[in-house]
Amino acid sequence: MSALLLILSAPSGAGKTTLARRLCARHPDAIFSISATTRAPRGAEREGVDYQFMTESRFDEMVREGRFVEWALVHGHRYGTPSSTIDEARARGVLAIFDIDVQGGEAIHARHPDAVRVLILPPSLEVLEARLRARRTDDEATIRRRLDVARREIERGRSYDYWIVNDDLERASADLDAIVRAERLRGSRQDLARVLGSG
Repeated sequence: MSALLLILSAPSGAGKTTLARRLCARHPDAIFSISATTRAPRGAEREGVDYQFMTESRFDEMVREGRFVEWALVHGHRYGTPSSTIDEARARGVLAIFDIDVQGGEAIHARHPDAVRVLILPPSLEVLEARLRARRTDDEATIRRRLDVARREIERGRSYDYWIVNDDLERASADLDAIVRAERLRGSRQDLARVLGSG
């Protein structure tokens, strides 16, 4: 079976990470891409689980060696997606899940056009604002900035292959499963050649 590269993007607060983790739990052989960042851990974030935390010099080294499929500067810190995730997924023929913003998703898709892009949407911007406020982790300026970024992410996400409105977690999770099943059934020329060759 060929690899499936699944890009999940969403504005902050839309539930993307929750959906990604649930999908990983249902596909034990899947690879969840863990981004690298130069920022310090926040709260209960753990090395190798939430991010690969690294120094600026280590990040520079990985950039020079071409070990990121994409990277960007966000709010003064750098974030990057290791290309090793894609290499491993292709070698093993498994699902690789990328929890990433639209800019990063577009960059991965530009280099790997077979990657499938899914945009997770909140029911409305009003609901998104309520979710962000319910977290009680951001001040007013941060919430406003997140909402402005959300509008831009949604606009840029028009080019994505699928949109899922996360108004009900169970339904959104089922929709994501359906996309994975459909894309697996799409197959590839390699799969067809294997079948024909076996006859």
